[in-house]
Amino acid sequence: MKKKSSVYITGHRHPDTDSIASSIAYAFFKKSMGIPTIPCRLGSLNAETSYLLDRFGFQAPQLLQDARMKLSEIDMDSPVSITPDTTIYDTLQIMQKTNRAYCGVVDEQNHLLGMVTKSDISVVGLDDTARSIDILAHTSSENIRKTINGTILYDDDQAVINGKVSVIAMTKPERLDHYEVEKRIVIVGADTMAQKKCILLGAGMLIIVWADSVEDAVIEEARAHHCPIILSGHGTMNTSRYLYFAPSVERIMKRNPIYFHTNELAEDVGIKMLRNRYRAYPVVDQNEQLVGYVARYHIMDAPRRKLILVDHNEFSQSVNAIEKAEVLEVIDHHRINDFSTSQPVAFRNEIVGSTATIVATIFRENQIPIPTNLAGLLLGAVLSDTMDFHSPTTTEKDISTANILAAIADLDIDTFAEEMFSITSNQENVSYSDMINQDLKVYDIHSCKLSISQVIVPSAADTRIDAREITAALDRFAQKKRIDLAVLVFTSILENGSVIYAGGSRAPWAEEAFPDPDGTEHAFQENLLSRKQQILPALTAVITEYIGG
Repeated sequence: MKKKSSVYITGHRHPDTDSIASSIAYAFFKKSMGIPTIPCRLGSLNAETSYLLDRFGFQAPQLLQDARMKLSEIDMDSPVSITPDTTIYDTLQIMQKTNRAYCGVVDEQNHLLGMVTKSDISVVGLDDTARSIDILAHTSSENIRKTINGTILYDDDQAVINGKVSVIAMTKPERLDHYEVEKRIVIVGADTMAQKKCILLGAGMLIIVWADSVEDAVIEEARAHHCPIILSGHGTMNTSRYLYFAPSVERIMKRNPIYFHTNELAEDVGIKMLRNRYRAYPVVDQNEQLVGYVARYHIMDAPRRKLILVDHNEFSQSVNAIEKAEVLEVIDHHRINDFSTSQPVAFRNEIVGSTATIVATIFRENQIPIPTNLAGLLLGAVLSDTMDFHSPTTTEKDISTANILAAIADLDIDTFAEEMFSITSNQENVSYSDMINQDLKVYDIHSCKLSISQVIVPSAADTRIDAREITAALDRFAQKKRIDLAVLVFTSILENGSVIYAGGSRAPWAEEAFPDPDGTEHAFQENLLSRKQQILPALTAVITEYIGG
């Protein structure tokens, strides 16, 4: 099952509107250039982003939880399978035709029941004869007929077969008394007397070779003694050879085989394979249905996932195990911190207020038209990240790009921004724990683990009513996530400022970074809007002062 390699475009953890819109838009751009891409997200969507996606008709990007490849994303062998009632002979034919040394056994709904290999089949002829006798004793007349390419002349529900085989095709009738044939499968020639004698001696089944027909008298004897008769399509040697491959594979298959799921990581599967020596392993989907087979060479040949990072460049903010992936590009407007790759990458970092501004610029640079709905989504991202142009990170390029996007989308910026931020600032039914995780970024500064969450509210000053509850939620979050300093910023665009709360063992450092100007706790900080340009630098300065060395 050959997979076409795709490029995954993803924003940062705890995605905001800019992260999601940029991944969707840049994926559209890459597809227009003939590159298969998949926009991704690394977490749940906030209310603002969900509103914009619904408004402009976009689906939420695929959730990407790990940079390593899953089994569903690598090449596997096709799901050739058989049912439990398939004969061993037919199974061998399927294996030879598909060049397989194994085959999965499934039920009518394609659920995996077991596995059978050529090694399992080989024991039919090479293992203790007791096993062959046992499985042949439970083999139907129809299975025997199919396997020896024969014709059933008479069948009987009351027949009793012990699984043993006697070949007396060349034996004269008068010498049959020297043979044990009772309840056995007897391979006999065209001699009518010999056929009748075998039935009278208690044969369990007659297989007749080298004959085109059988006399009615023989059929009558068979009916009287409950002895099925099959006319073979082969000679004596091949009939005796093929006969042992007539049983159903359910008699020899391995039940409860080791198998894997499509959502398992290929790397983890490779480790599990080291504990066993099987040639291949079945793979099932979420419905436990067989979808293919994976072998060690599939794992060894599995490609690394190809990634393009938007709206971030720090690996600590990116997808889990990103070091196992191949990063192709970065498009960002944040600081460059722990970014490192083994191969050169295309890196575009601009001093603008939104990554969406850069992505929209790339469309124009390459003369790729931006669809109306995509322009609306990108405009929402620019307004969100620049806080309706109130953030100090806002540049003239953001404003001019927003105007172009508004014209394409046929939107009035002021009206659209008011509608969008009314959704963002509605936090009535959101717990403080959820607020902390809504728009969260985590930084490692001089071994101090810092988290900054930013929430847009109608009035930042009103949050002081619940100051104790907010601080307690931050302390719980810091303890659970092992954060040294957890900061929650309530920002009001209408009031043009923010209120700061902190939790964790280093909470007093936030008070040093943002002293209360009027002496009251959690005072309103005017003109404090930007996490990137104002909040993070101030906290970094205090952390550096204490432990920066």
